[in-house]
Amino acid sequence: MEPASAFPNASSNSSDTSSAPHSPAATGLILLAALAILLATLVGNALVVVAISTSRALRAPQNLFLVSLASADILVAVLVLPFSLANEVMGYWYFGGLWCSLYLALDVLLCTASIGHLCAISLDRYWAVTRAARLNLRRSPGRVKGMIGAVWAAAALVALPPLLQARPGGQKCQLSQETWYVLASCAASFFAPCLVMVTVYCRIYHLTARRTAALLAIHSPRPAGTGKKGTGLRMPGWRRQSQHQSVLLCRRRLVQAQERRFTVVLAVVMGAFVLCWFPFFFTYSLGAVCGEGCRVSKPLFSFFFWIGYCNSSLNPLIYTLFNRDFRAAFRRLLAVPRWHRT
Repeated sequence: MEPASAFPNASSNSSDTSSAPHSPAATGLILLAALAILLATLVGNALVVVAISTSRALRAPQNLFLVSLASADILVAVLVLPFSLANEVMGYWYFGGLWCSLYLALDVLLCTASIGHLCAISLDRYWAVTRAARLNLRRSPGRVKGMIGAVWAAAALVALPPLLQARPGGQKCQLSQETWYVLASCAASFFAPCLVMVTVYCRIYHLTARRTAALLAIHSPRPAGTGKKGTGLRMPGWRRQSQHQSVLLCRRRLVQAQERRFTVVLAVVMGAFVLCWFPFFFTYSLGAVCGEGCRVSKPLFSFFFWIGYCNSSLNPLIYTLFNRDFRAAFRRLLAVPRWHRT
């Protein structure tokens, strides 16, 4: 979403075009940071698409969510980020009214679709935990594609008003300032999906912790029987009991390690999502509700705006590097060719 939307006076007259909005040093830092985000988004998401397309172990239906998510993030890097960067560095909109409407609609569409995919992935994981047997029978590619289509359709509805709004040619390119649209788009694009994700992942964590505790209780060590007497029979029994306790201790440590790893994964998923998107959507909606008195400074709002784009570059890391099959596929794709070795 375009940061200028929260600052109607930014880049509003021709005098702004004669002077750069940032110093040369600041412009250089902005260019380096934005290009790093763009390249990381392109390379990381392209690797995800290629890995799923070329690895037989990754062709499970649920990985179609990751293909669609990566495609949305790639389109963000190609169709949105370059123009956002030009607008930020130049201080005004250079590309005309028609492309401004398309650009804003694509920005809303792709960012909303990216967030919507994260919500759909959380629901799919919740169903996998709560009804694994039925889900494995019903999780067909067609069903997953239907969920993906619903995500894109919902994102298109949110992006429709910017596309239909007439925009005369000028130096400003900003979303509608009407309070109803700001609040509705923020609720549909972020707050509702965020509420679903927090609820679902908390539920997953509690269910997993409960099952782990039950599993540890079932396999807890029991005292050996004392019914048999005689030194010849007692020593082998103690050996077997010691071996049994060692196996149970290893199993307990393994289960606890898996629970800690699962907790870390959930914390990273939710932490990255909230840290990237909450500052932008909170300040954007707050400005619409309170007016000028609640708006943050333009540099700070622009920083929040670009932090949101960082989520598109982090998604490939968060949703794949914790998976062994993805790590193996990435190692295969990034491996140095060995044809020159003897």
